[in-house]
Amino acid sequence: MRIVVARCQVDYAGRLAAHLPMATRVIMVKADGSVLVHSDGGSYKPLNWMSPPCTLREGVTEDGTIEWTVGAQKSDDTLRILIEEVLHDSSHDLGVDPGLRKDGVEKHLQELLAEHTHALGDGMTLVRREYMTAIGPVDLLCKDPDGKSVAVEIKRRGEIDGVEQLTRYLELMNRDPLLSPVRGIFAAQEIKPQARTLAQDRGIQCVVVNYDELRGIDDPSLRLF
Repeated sequence: MRIVVARCQVDYAGRLAAHLPMATRVIMVKADGSVLVHSDGGSYKPLNWMSPPCTLREGVTEDGTIEWTVGAQKSDDTLRILIEEVLHDSSHDLGVDPGLRKDGVEKHLQELLAEHTHALGDGMTLVRREYMTAIGPVDLLCKDPDGKSVAVEIKRRGEIDGVEQLTRYLELMNRDPLLSPVRGIFAAQEIKPQARTLAQDRGIQCVVVNYDELRGIDDPSLRLF
């Protein structure tokens, strides 16, 4: 991972246009090719980013300003970063990440869906749990009624970062001729509207699952509605 702290201006052009005026920010270039621009606030979310597959080109403008251009490979979207001053520039080898360790509820939800794949869609069958990819394990690998591969990412609360995680898995899995084509299902007890919109834009199906119902403790006779 490369981490650059710099005074920079950022412009995103594509389906949406966004502009960040000159200010000191953190630019992260990850090993998977993604480029993220962070400020000193806003929690974990970047101010702007480009997801892989994309290409980073470093150069200078006519007036000598450092210019980074990040182009998406599957669209005309571009991220242009003008760097006025570099305050820090370092690269670090983080090694192979062992993947996210699930909390109790999320892990149990994965176990339940592995046993009851019909909750993900009629005719869905399990191939295996924790199918390993080069960047970590996808929760479930299934087959749909047509025999096509389906990668399932499971969260307790479905947010944008979960969709991004599944997108990265799908990108790698679709390179495997034994699996391709692979489609994705994003399953959670609750899915945020922004995450649902992003998933639909990327052709990922969203499935809301009822944890109590899967556990068999949700008695319909006790419901008011």
